[in-house]
Amino acid sequence: MTGAQMVIDILVKQGISDVFGYPGGAIMPIYDALYGAPLKHYLTRHEQGAGFAAVGYARSTGKLGVCFATSGPGATNLVTALADAMMDSVPLLAITGQVPTAAIGSDAFQEVDVLGMSLSCTKHSFMVERAEDLAEVLQQAMHLAVSGRPGPVLVDIPKDIQQALVPFSPWSADTQAQEASILNDLALANELLKKASKPVAYVGGGVHSADAQPALMAFLEQTQMPAVSTLKALGSVLPEYEYDLGMLGMHGTKAANLAVQECDLLVCIGARFDDRVTGNLAKFAAKAKVIHLDIDAAEIGKRKPAAASLVADLTVSLPLLQGVLAPADWRAHISHMQREYAWRYDYPGEKVFAPYLLNKLSHDVPQDTVVCCDVGQHQMWVAQHMKFSHPSNHLSSGGAGTMGFGLPAAIGAKIARPDNMVITVSGDGSIMMNIQELATIRRNNLAVKIVILDNQRLGMVRQWQELFFSARYSETNLSDNPDFVQLAAVFGIPGQTITHASEVDDAIEKLVNSSGPYILHACIDDKENVWPLVPPGAANDEMLTENTQ
Repeated sequence: MTGAQMVIDILVKQGISDVFGYPGGAIMPIYDALYGAPLKHYLTRHEQGAGFAAVGYARSTGKLGVCFATSGPGATNLVTALADAMMDSVPLLAITGQVPTAAIGSDAFQEVDVLGMSLSCTKHSFMVERAEDLAEVLQQAMHLAVSGRPGPVLVDIPKDIQQALVPFSPWSADTQAQEASILNDLALANELLKKASKPVAYVGGGVHSADAQPALMAFLEQTQMPAVSTLKALGSVLPEYEYDLGMLGMHGTKAANLAVQECDLLVCIGARFDDRVTGNLAKFAAKAKVIHLDIDAAEIGKRKPAAASLVADLTVSLPLLQGVLAPADWRAHISHMQREYAWRYDYPGEKVFAPYLLNKLSHDVPQDTVVCCDVGQHQMWVAQHMKFSHPSNHLSSGGAGTMGFGLPAAIGAKIARPDNMVITVSGDGSIMMNIQELATIRRNNLAVKIVILDNQRLGMVRQWQELFFSARYSETNLSDNPDFVQLAAVFGIPGQTITHASEVDDAIEKLVNSSGPYILHACIDDKENVWPLVPPGAANDEMLTENTQ
């Protein structure tokens, strides 16, 4: 078969059923082989949309996401999605076309060094240089993307290799070369757990990658220690867990940040001490010893020294920790902070209050609903005020913080999980970055619900300008955005605009009960800020609040 036919054949044999992409000259042989193949292709309206749809597909299922793009600008448009997947450890396979091998290095039309460009934002990148290597490279790439710490892998295939007749050679991973677990510190870790008087579980995105939610909950139920979560880990701790403190960090809950600052043992479970979590690193959990569990040895000690480390899949390491019950006085203190710093939703004004809207939405949707966020104030409000029963139900661009993520990620999630409700929550800034994907929703009749929190501002930047740049509001006014409901109507998507708090409950009911795609455009106060906020250079217990700024 031709190289192009082999690409499709291997994807099908490896169980891939859906791919996202955009055709062009250098990948045209693969698109020709796709014609009539048992593989469903979803045409997005931008290659970045294809990349993020594949990310949404992967994150909502744990399966490999796949996207196609042509050479040159097609491949460069994928880079942001690759970087996002790399930062958040998402299994992604990107297949790009390249100019023919004889033209490489000649500045041919739409030639870009995709291999060199992608090395820093992929787990591994390949350029196929010989037709006889194609089968092995592609199979190896798929294995690399999902094994160990997942991540994006790119395969760049010159056009002449796509057209050449190539031999098929089955490839299998060397099972003898799998990463060994390093559990040398297990006895020390269990001794630290026994001696701790104020332990805290710091839960990261690795729990989702390892499918380790059952192991995590078993550990928490045994120890009854308070749990704090990163943005990507939200949903890993079940909402009904008594000592769940929610998200920690820059916009974390007050109880979560104070508990971490007071603790004497921090059990880091698949997290990487990101700067948005730690604030001032030297002051982060300064009284605590650290037990660090991670599959990636490179994370151990990278940001904060670990007294004990367990390098293994979390489903292996977590059950080996002894479930020592946290002291009663520590648990009582945590319960007191939960009550004292609980969110309030009795907003006094007449305008739509975003935290109330999102909390109400969280209560009214089915438990298995997938919520996909863009980046900005609305993203933090979702993290603070919505509850999730599994991390695959909350898709948010964490490490990269990519505006424009939400809409295409929701498309991928809806295709992956057609029987579940899928909602994207966006801001009036983020939604405009990949607004063209409304066409993808229309073409495929996808029942994606869209909530836009519109303050006519680039809200998070405006908030920082107010607090830290003397209210010098530079280029954050978005008051000339289009009417989003009218814009959605052009794509056949119904919806409504609300401007008053009294309209929220009925509007949410209409959105939840709509049978197809729907848009809820909620106009909010342009001066509303996200609280609390840990300012730059501060420790997490030095949070600004609405009353202390």
